[in-house]
Amino acid sequence: MDRIQGYRALLMPTAQQEQLMRQFAGACRYVYNRALALQKERHEKGEKRLSFYDLEKVLTQWRHDPETPWLADVPCQSQQKALLDLDRAFKNFFAKRAGFPKFKRKGVAERFCYTDKRCIRINQEARRMYLPKLGWMRYRYRRQILGEVRYVTVVSHCGRWYASIVTKRDVETPINTGEPVGIDLGVRRFATLSNGTFYEPLDSLKRHAKALRKAQQAMSRKTKGSNNWKKAKLRVQKIHARVANARRAFLHRISTTISKNHAVVCIEDLNTKGMTASASGTKERPGKNVRLKSALNRCILDQGWAEFRRQLAYKKEWYGGRLIVVPPENTSRTCPQCGHVSANNRKTQDEFECVRCGFKEHADLVGAINVLRRAESARIACQVSGDVMPPATGTDAHRYGVAP
Repeated sequence: MDRIQGYRALLMPTAQQEQLMRQFAGACRYVYNRALALQKERHEKGEKRLSFYDLEKVLTQWRHDPETPWLADVPCQSQQKALLDLDRAFKNFFAKRAGFPKFKRKGVAERFCYTDKRCIRINQEARRMYLPKLGWMRYRYRRQILGEVRYVTVVSHCGRWYASIVTKRDVETPINTGEPVGIDLGVRRFATLSNGTFYEPLDSLKRHAKALRKAQQAMSRKTKGSNNWKKAKLRVQKIHARVANARRAFLHRISTTISKNHAVVCIEDLNTKGMTASASGTKERPGKNVRLKSALNRCILDQGWAEFRRQLAYKKEWYGGRLIVVPPENTSRTCPQCGHVSANNRKTQDEFECVRCGFKEHADLVGAINVLRRAESARIACQVSGDVMPPATGTDAHRYGVAP
């Protein structure tokens, strides 16, 4: 099977190379915004939207325009990738998967891409990388980059430059013989497995809350747009990056362990957006317990449930097996022994006691067991009907609406 994998390396450019990278990112942003303005202008006139191939011809004219001679100093493939991103944004908009494309601002997600793999060379022994019109550049990365390089994206984040390297290689199709397991996600316990194993939450944002509060207070006292304000903003960004990196590493560690040890992983289809909706209400009908609900929303978002599910989806394909997503209704209110469903079964956040048969267990463990049973019922239903359950691929894993 073909495995497409990404690596992220920290670049260590010279002052001249960093200046060129800022110029390349700015040129790609200019091409994107100018093409977007052209498309909006044609839409207002009632004309048909230009295709990607038509925009490529327009890009050639821009690169030879005497008013913008600096566009010719930037790799053409990077500018073509910017036009391709705009074309994909319009397709997502017309398919109702995203909103209307917006203009890009300076200093936000500065990036450019090299799509021609023949122009990219990586010397892993010397930790050096060759990129067109930038030359050889040192990078820092501990792991070995495996496979054939497909493309490289250079990204600016928190004052540093990173190279996202996407590779492709052929690996043997894995066979996982581990036992199936159900997972119940929560706040008190991040993940509880149906076999009794559980993982404590990291609470990365809570650990850095004090430092983040001080940095934000210092930033609020600066004049917006001044050099001191920009320095304070960079300190806030670095703290947020530290929080995100710690959370991502924590999720990778748990998702890898679960994917390697279990052939079938069952998880709930949680509506995080609805669970973290604000309770402030309106002036006419103000909400109740707004601060308490706000703290709960912050704790839920700090867990990273959606990222955890995304990692499980592609790692199950890597290590063999499948990911099954089931509806979450009443998973923590259903007795696994007699099947009785009642809100009174869950006495507290952690305690479960069935009002019919008296079965007692931790509420999260009960939820994990019910998730696994729903997935098994879905597999049996598919076998009876003759449907095939393929492995999960991507974040939109297969959903099976099975009644409890």
